[in-house]
Amino acid sequence: MKRFISLFLIALMLAPMLFSCSESEKKGKTLYVYNWGEYISDGSEGCLDSNKAFEDWYYKQYGERVKVVYSTFSSNEDMYAKLSSGSVSYDVVVPSDYMIERLIDEDMLAPLNYDNIPNIKNIVPEFYGPDAEFDYYDEGSVYSVPYFYGMIGIIYNTEMVDKEDLGSWELMWNKKYKGNILQFNNSRDAFGTAQYKLGIDVNSKDEKDWRRALEELRKQKDIVQGYVMDEIFNKMEGGSAAIAAYYAGDFLAMYENNDDLDFFYPKEGTNLYVDAMCIPKSSKNKALAEAYINFMLSEEPAVANALYTYYASPNKVVLESEEYKEGMNEIREDAYELMYNADALKTATPYKNLPGSQLALINNLWEELKSDIEISPLIYVLCVGIVIALASFGIFFAVRKRIRNNY
Repeated sequence: MKRFISLFLIALMLAPMLFSCSESEKKGKTLYVYNWGEYISDGSEGCLDSNKAFEDWYYKQYGERVKVVYSTFSSNEDMYAKLSSGSVSYDVVVPSDYMIERLIDEDMLAPLNYDNIPNIKNIVPEFYGPDAEFDYYDEGSVYSVPYFYGMIGIIYNTEMVDKEDLGSWELMWNKKYKGNILQFNNSRDAFGTAQYKLGIDVNSKDEKDWRRALEELRKQKDIVQGYVMDEIFNKMEGGSAAIAAYYAGDFLAMYENNDDLDFFYPKEGTNLYVDAMCIPKSSKNKALAEAYINFMLSEEPAVANALYTYYASPNKVVLESEEYKEGMNEIREDAYELMYNADALKTATPYKNLPGSQLALINNLWEELKSDIEISPLIYVLCVGIVIALASFGIFFAVRKRIRNNY
C-alpha cells in the first residue's frame, strides 16, 4: 500500500512536467515573417497558401509543429523603423536592395548558412553565383536570397489620359491632370521620380541634387491627389485617379480589375529593384528561418508566389514552368514581356544605400515636403474672420464693463 501511495505521489509530481512537454510539442515553434503586402500566395481564390504549405511540409520533414505568424509593411522605411526599434523580433524579412545594404552596414542581418538552403541552386546565375550581375547590394549573397525583382513605371487610365502625353516622367507633372495624379508615399521612390525626370543620379551624394529634386516635387505637389502606397490599388482600379508611378508587378494586379489601365517605362530611365529574403540578427529561430527560405525556393511555392504577385522571378524553376508562362499570358498578352523587358532593364538603375548624413538629409527634405502645406485664400479669410470676431467680443465686453462702472 505504501509503495502504491509513493508511486501515486511521484505520478502526481511528474504529471505537470509530462503535460507541459505534451503542450510544448503540440504548440511547436513560431516563425515570424515580415513581408510586403500582397507579396505571397495566400490561399485566396484557390491558389496555394504558401505559409500553410510550409507548416505542413516542415511537420512531415521534421515531425515538429511550426506556426508562421505573417505580417506586412508598405515601405522599406516603415520596415526599417520597426526592425531598428527593437520592439519586435522577426525571423525572416524581405526588404529591397538599398535597404538590405543599410541593414548590412548597420550589422542588423545574420549571415546565411547555405547548408540549410540547398535550393539556392534554383536561382539563376545573374542573381547568384560568381558571375552574378544583380547582387550589387549584397555581393556573394552572404545575407540575402533573391525573392523577386522588377522595375518602376507609370500606370495610367487610357480613358482619362491622352496618348500624346505618354512616354516620359513629365506625365507625372502634367497640369492637365491636376487632382488625378498619385505619388509614392515613401521618400526614396518619390525623390526617384523627380531625379529621373531631371536626369539626376538617384544615388547622388551632392546635397544640391537632392534639393533640386525637392523643388521639383514641390512643383508637383499642387496637382497631386495624394501620396499613396497600397491605397493605389483601390484608386486606380476604381478610376478615382488617372496616373500613378508604381511597380510593374502591381500594375498587372490592377489591370486584372480594370482593363482600362495601361503601363509604360519612362524613356529617361527608371529604378531596378531586387527584394530578397533575409534573417535579422535578432531572430530566435535562424535554422527554422533558413528552412523557410529554402522551402520558398522550391517549385510549388515559387511558382504559386510568382503567379500571385506577377513580379519577375529570379528562380529558374519558375522561368521554366509552363504553368507560369500560361498564367502570365492569361493576365495579358504581353505580361511576360512587360515584366522581363530587356530594353528597360538596360537603362534601369538601382538605388544604393547612402551615408547616414545623406539619409538624414533625405528624411528632413521629405518631412519638409510633406509638412509644407500651402494655405488657401479661404483659410486666410477664415483666419481674418476669427480675429475680427475675437476683437469684436473684446470691444463688446470692455464697453459693457465701462458702462457698469459708470453706474
